[in-house]
Amino acid sequence: MGVMQEFREFAVRGNVVDMAVGIVVGGAFGKIVSAFVDGVLMPPVGLMLGGVDFSELAVTLQEATPDAEAVVIGYGAFIQTVIDFAIIAFAIFLVVRGINSLKRKEEEAPKAPPAPSKEEVLLGEIRDLLREKR
Repeated sequence: MGVMQEFREFAVRGNVVDMAVGIVVGGAFGKIVSAFVDGVLMPPVGLMLGGVDFSELAVTLQEATPDAEAVVIGYGAFIQTVIDFAIIAFAIFLVVRGINSLKRKEEEAPKAPPAPSKEEVLLGEIRDLLREKR
């Protein structure tokens, strides 16, 4: 079996397609969460902390010179990314929790009792015949 044929079989499997769809949807969801954090969540938090703009929080290691740009550590962007991650992780947790809840409900559904075995059926018939003879 050639490498291309193996790759083709791998690529058309349902799991790979599902994973690809999940990655695309996850990327789009990440952008939505980033926009929410940057545009909706962080401005009020910054205002409550005295008008701080988190995207501009940084520590300057070296000032800019005519020959070089300033060297800064932008920890504000890191804080926003951590908040993005926390929101995405929580949303995924809620989805997985909901799926697990549905699976548990399916498992808890009462199952029909198993049909009696041939031996039980025969024993029941013998019992019934013995009752009739009395």
